[in-house]
Amino acid sequence: MGLANLVPGISGGTMLLAVGVYPAFISALAELSTFRVRASSLLLVGTIGIAAGLAILLLAGPVRALVIEERWVMYSLFIGLTLGGVPLILRLARRVSVALVVGAAGGLVLMLLMSFAGARGAAGAESSYALLGLSGLAGASAMILPGVSGGYLLLLLGQYERILAAIDLVKQGLLGTDLSLVLEALHVVVPLGVGVIVGIAGVSNLLRWLFGRFDKPTLGVLLGLILGAVVGLWPFQRGVAPQPGDLLDGGALTASEIASLGPDGWPVQFFEPDGVQVAVALALIGLGFGATMLVDRVARLLETRG
Repeated sequence: MGLANLVPGISGGTMLLAVGVYPAFISALAELSTFRVRASSLLLVGTIGIAAGLAILLLAGPVRALVIEERWVMYSLFIGLTLGGVPLILRLARRVSVALVVGAAGGLVLMLLMSFAGARGAAGAESSYALLGLSGLAGASAMILPGVSGGYLLLLLGQYERILAAIDLVKQGLLGTDLSLVLEALHVVVPLGVGVIVGIAGVSNLLRWLFGRFDKPTLGVLLGLILGAVVGLWPFQRGVAPQPGDLLDGGALTASEIASLGPDGWPVQFFEPDGVQVAVALALIGLGFGATMLVDRVARLLETRG
């Protein structure tokens, strides 16, 4: 779940759904957020939370580097992993109904609107405490929604690389016993953490209520969000280094501003792939889809034997 939430396009909730603990996890989160503490709920949430936290702390740097340097390769893999959630949600819905289709259409439109909004310049957004708090709320909400990627929403808000860089700074500070690095990262981590807490408490209780009363429309919306997320993960795009005089946020960039900007802030442009890139992309999509199906298959076998 932690690794999935680092990656734009993959939902941590989908991974929990694949291994069969999603309904229990949502119920446990909702209980804890209302201060109804049971040992079983605490153990479930604590185990998943600690494992996810370690994955985020240890892997934020490498994942960030891969997304920046090998964007089209990683995005192709992300598409397959994301589409792997489609059969999982259809199985949970049991049968296709009008409510499921209408919900899916609504979710698809919502994600397309978010994707187009992100394409119009969210990547250049400045980090404010309010925006970081909103990013934490959105990321945490997506973390527990199958089909909705926290990393993807952070990309749309323009905070993905900045947040991963701050998490990597915390790791470097802790491993190198340099508290100044940790303190520097707290300007990002603290408002982000507040948003995460609010998002998890609110969405877990809302989901429990929605699944209890409107299960088919809710699953339909999640299905639409999965399908729509793939649009924003079009793989054939890359960061392009700006040149002196290029405009950013209404002002012309200088050479020193470009040097301080770094690859995280470079504008992204689409490119036309060659035949080999198309073939590799399709293979990676299939690999990602198969990986999600394999996780689901192994989990079902273990459940049957248990």
